[in-house]
Amino acid sequence: MADIMSPEQRSERMSRIKGQDTCPELLLRSALHRKGLRYRLHVTGLPGRPDLVFPRHGAVVFIHGCFWHQHKNCKVAKVPQSNTAFWQEKFARNLRRDHSNMRDLRALGWRVAVAWECQITNKAALDRTVERIERFVRGA
Repeated sequence: MADIMSPEQRSERMSRIKGQDTCPELLLRSALHRKGLRYRLHVTGLPGRPDLVFPRHGAVVFIHGCFWHQHKNCKVAKVPQSNTAFWQEKFARNLRRDHSNMRDLRALGWRVAVAWECQITNKAALDRTVERIERFVRGA
């Protein structure tokens, strides 16, 4: 199926996608805060600028969009049918960068977790993710 937008329209639409303070990020942050967990946001001195940093617990959490970080077995993580080679290389670079950042963080002594966008989209999934991240951060 061909793209129904012109390259200029597609570029303009993609440029509006936010990198931080996304809806999944705000939902997870709010739920973790209600659990009494305190964190710092997007710490620039750490590899990959983790979305949530829990200095007291030595833990960081990335909140990944399923499309951009190609969440395995997720229906959202499909390669677009137009300009496929570009997207495959883009996703490969994202994955290499993710792995490198996580490796570097672990080498610095941080514990690293990832919360996926699809794990935050409804109340039941969000509750499960909050429990998992809370256990991870508290070291339980």
